[in-house]
Amino acid sequence: MRSLLEHRLFDEIIYYGDTARVPYGVKDKNTIIRYSLEAVEFFKNFDIDTLICACNSVSAYAIPELRAKAPFPVFGVIEPGAIAVCNKVLDKNAHILILGTRATINSGKYQGLLQKGGFTNVTGLAPSLFVPMVEEGLLEGPVLEHTMHHYFKDLPHAPDVIILGCTHFPLIGAAIGSYFPNAILVHSGEAIVEHLEAHLTLPRQEKETQLKLFATENPEGLKKVAAMWLGLETGGLL
Repeated sequence: MRSLLEHRLFDEIIYYGDTARVPYGVKDKNTIIRYSLEAVEFFKNFDIDTLICACNSVSAYAIPELRAKAPFPVFGVIEPGAIAVCNKVLDKNAHILILGTRATINSGKYQGLLQKGGFTNVTGLAPSLFVPMVEEGLLEGPVLEHTMHHYFKDLPHAPDVIILGCTHFPLIGAAIGSYFPNAILVHSGEAIVEHLEAHLTLPRQEKETQLKLFATENPEGLKKVAAMWLGLETGGLL
């Protein structure tokens, strides 16, 4: 969302957060697909031009079903992330580390796309504790550092490239970058912007994008978190 707002690609963004049923990353494939199709029904109430699935777990499992049901174009974030790596990293022997939810990693979607792109050293890792830590606002400090060490200490190689394959992980990107100072970090925000600009005609908007937030539970809580993460005033969120 931050990347989309910064690049002013749209007049309006309607954000749907399934706050009553997150996290998706620990759920099975069929449940993720079912919840995603319910979200499409919600968006049919609006005159939207494009649907972006910001969730990597949804992007891993539900894109074909969503495209079959939606009356508008549907974009996931996994393919753009993989394309961004292929465009930025020329060394096919580079060690690539994918950080994502268990569902995303187990799907093998990132791994398959990168291997198809010629990369030979691809590792997937699901640091599940990162998500609740970000939710609690632990974006730096000793607790996060110990947790990173817990997950990263047994990696056979220091990564050359790290894909932050969960929407929470860019918020601790600075800490991960400090742990692996020589690694290139790739996250879906900038990747999806590049992907949309390549596939859609999107003239830059002169005015700021209007943002409307919807949640299946505790919408006021979502507004507070969005204001903090996006650097906005809660009064400006609808």
